[in-house]
Amino acid sequence: MMTGTQMTAEENTDTAAFMEQVLRTHVYNLAIETPLQEARTLSRHLNNRILFKREDHQPIYSFKLRGACQKISSLSDEEKARGIITVSAGNHAQGVAYTAHHLGLRAVVVMPEIAPQIKVESVRDWGSEVILYGQNVTEAEQHARKLQQEQNLTFVHPYDDPLVIAGQATVGLELLRQAPAEPYTVFIPVGGGGLIAGIATVLKAIRPDIRVVGVEPENADAMIQSIQAGQQVRLEHLDTFVDAVAVKQAGFHPFTLAQKHVDDWVTVSNHEVCLAIRDIYNDTRTFMEPGGALGTAGMKKYVQEKGLTGQTLITITSGANADFDRIREVAQRLFEGQKPVGRVLL
Repeated sequence: MMTGTQMTAEENTDTAAFMEQVLRTHVYNLAIETPLQEARTLSRHLNNRILFKREDHQPIYSFKLRGACQKISSLSDEEKARGIITVSAGNHAQGVAYTAHHLGLRAVVVMPEIAPQIKVESVRDWGSEVILYGQNVTEAEQHARKLQQEQNLTFVHPYDDPLVIAGQATVGLELLRQAPAEPYTVFIPVGGGGLIAGIATVLKAIRPDIRVVGVEPENADAMIQSIQAGQQVRLEHLDTFVDAVAVKQAGFHPFTLAQKHVDDWVTVSNHEVCLAIRDIYNDTRTFMEPGGALGTAGMKKYVQEKGLTGQTLITITSGANADFDRIREVAQRLFEGQKPVGRVLL
């Protein structure tokens, strides 16, 4: 599915303004520049040069710190003084909690009841107030919006905010410095779309020869369905096995940018995600959460479907916040050769 198009003069102006936000970033006050690591074993198996962009090396073990730091650091003193509120299944919540702790701000975090316990505890450890509500992020957001109005808090959206997207876009700037000079393809996990929107916009503005491919779970593919329909699509059913990207509707701002800048898309099964978790572990000795292995799962499938050989392929290992229950589940299903069913929410 090809979606990239030539930009108009107005779009070029918008891109220039976005790039200015990215270049004037606040993220390195708290986030780090993560390494680009060669995956020797996977490279040999796939007959391509595979590189992992190790966002799991961030202080919260996820790229989400970038967007949270960029947004919260950009708030006015009055907005900060009111306190902030957000909604998240876990990784954005940790980014907000970590940033609020270091800036001395009050933070309220609404998380769905299915949020992994390791993420809930991490948010609490950073001093944020945690409220568990609803069976998915959509229900949790409705409650967060209610609390925002009642307590006059400042809302920090996990992905549908230009400043959050600009924070995530710094991953793209780092790739431009770290990756080989020859053209390459980047595989990016997609939920609400903030990460792929930011990276794709930066890469296409500076290196339009670089290909960008978005990856979603088969039964949580709100962005891909939206791209196909030409407008935002809301999913009726949602599989939350890959909990970090389980959203019923992609963000408006990410959708708009993805339409312009993403070259292709691929969906993967839960079983393919589990296999990718094992592949990443074999090269890094790090156990990714399902969302952290999503890009690698998509890359493997894309290589097989397109018959790619001898190319440079980069995947974003976007998060490693897996608790022992999830580790046991993935390991058991791989050992038994079964496909994870996931938890389907209505």
